[in-house]
Amino acid sequence: MKKKYIYSIVALAVVLLTIIIYSVTKKKSVVDLETEVKRGKFEILINVTGELQARNSVNISAPISKLRDIWVWNITIGKIVPEGSLVDSGDFVAQLDQTEIENQLKEKESEIEKNQAEIEKARIDSSLELRSQRDNIINLKFSVEEAEINLEQSKYESPAVIRKAEIDLDKVRREYTQALSNYNLKVQQAQVNIRQKNAELQKLLREKERIIDAVSSLTIKAPASGMIVYHKDRDGTKRTVGSMLHLFRDPTVATLPDLSSFNSITYVNEIDISKVKQGQLVTIGIDAFPEKKFPGKVLHVANIGEQLPNTDSKVFEVQIQVNETDPVLRPAMTTSNAILTRSYDDVLYVPLEAVHSNDSLTFVYCKNNTRQLVLLGDANENAVIIEKGLSEGDRLYLSVPEDADDFKWTGMDLYPLLKEKKMKEELEKKKIQDSVPRQHPRPPFRGSRGN
Repeated sequence: MKKKYIYSIVALAVVLLTIIIYSVTKKKSVVDLETEVKRGKFEILINVTGELQARNSVNISAPISKLRDIWVWNITIGKIVPEGSLVDSGDFVAQLDQTEIENQLKEKESEIEKNQAEIEKARIDSSLELRSQRDNIINLKFSVEEAEINLEQSKYESPAVIRKAEIDLDKVRREYTQALSNYNLKVQQAQVNIRQKNAELQKLLREKERIIDAVSSLTIKAPASGMIVYHKDRDGTKRTVGSMLHLFRDPTVATLPDLSSFNSITYVNEIDISKVKQGQLVTIGIDAFPEKKFPGKVLHVANIGEQLPNTDSKVFEVQIQVNETDPVLRPAMTTSNAILTRSYDDVLYVPLEAVHSNDSLTFVYCKNNTRQLVLLGDANENAVIIEKGLSEGDRLYLSVPEDADDFKWTGMDLYPLLKEKKMKEELEKKKIQDSVPRQHPRPPFRGSRGN
C-alpha cells in the first residue's frame, strides 16, 4: 500500500510538472508572435520560373524545296541523334522517314517502264504499217505502168476503148499519188507519236531524278558546329523520333544554339503583369546550380495573354536577358527569376502575417490592445508597406490574440481611403482580365510562382 501511495504521488507530480512546462512554453510562444513596425529599404520582387533559351540559334530544317517538288507536305522523323550531342558541320543529325517517297519512286519506275514499252510498241506498229503501205505503193506504181502500156496499145482502137484506157490510167495515177501522200502523213504521225512518248519518258525520268534527290536529302546534316537541341512544337512537346513535320508551317527538326548568350523565357500571371516593365533588373538563379546567380533585365513583355492548360489562369510571356555567361548554362535549364519591379529607400513596413482584413477593412492588432486601421502600399513575399496608420517602432501581434474581441478600433478616419483603394483595385483587376483573350494552352510548368 505504501509503495502504491508513493507511485501515485510521483505520477501526480509528473502531471503537474508537465502542465507547468506546457503553460510556460505556451506563454513563451505567445510572446514570440510579436513584431514591430520597421523603417528602411523595401524591394518588390516577382518570383517566376523560366526556361533558358539561346538568344541566337541556327535551325536545322527539312529540305522544303526538294520535298515540295514531289508534293510531300508532311513527313515524320525516323532517327535523330540524342539531344545535347555535340556535332561538327556536316555530321549526321536526323533521318526523315523514306516510306512515302520510296513508294513514289516505285510508282515512277513502273510508269517509266510502261512508257518505254509503249514507245517500243509504237515503233513496231509504225514499222509494220509503213511496210504495208510501201508494198501497196509499189503495187500501185506497177499498176500505173500497166495502165500506161494499155493506153499505148489502145491507140489503134476505137475512141471509146482509148477513152476507157485513159480513165483507167488517170484513176491508177490518183490512187498512187494518194498512197504516197498517205504514206508521208503516216511517217509524220509515227514520228510525232514517238516524240510525244519520248517527251513523256523524259518528264518521268526528270521526276524520278527529283525523287532520288529528295530521298538523298532526307538525311539531315548539321549546317554548323554546336550542340543539338530538339525543336518544340506549338504545344511545347519536343520533336523526336516519330514526330510529324508540317513542312510549310514549321519544318525545323532541331536547333544549334549559340551558347554564349541566353534569355530566360518565363510567364507571369495576370495579377502581377502590370508591375513588370521592360528594362527592370532581374536576379536569375539556375535550379541545377543553386549556388550560381546571374544578373539580368526584362527584355520584352507580351501584350497578349495566354491560357494555361486545364485551368482558367492567364499568363503573359516575359523574356529576360541573362547579362552574363557561364559554361554551365545550357538550353532548357529551369531558372528562378526574381524580377525587381520597384524599390523604396525609406518606408515603413510590417510582416504580412501581422495584417488582417475584415470586409473592406485592413487592420493590425497593436500591443496597446487596439485594432488599428492601416492603409497598405506595395507588398513582397514577406512584408507590406504601411502608408498610413502606424509609426516606426509600434509593437504588433503577428497572429490574432486570444482576447481580440476586446480590442478597441482606432484609425477610423482611414476608412474612406481604404474603401476608395479597394474599388480602384477591383476595377484594375477587371480591366486586366477583360484584356486577356483565350489562346492556345502552354505547358503547365510555366507560370508565376508567387508575388
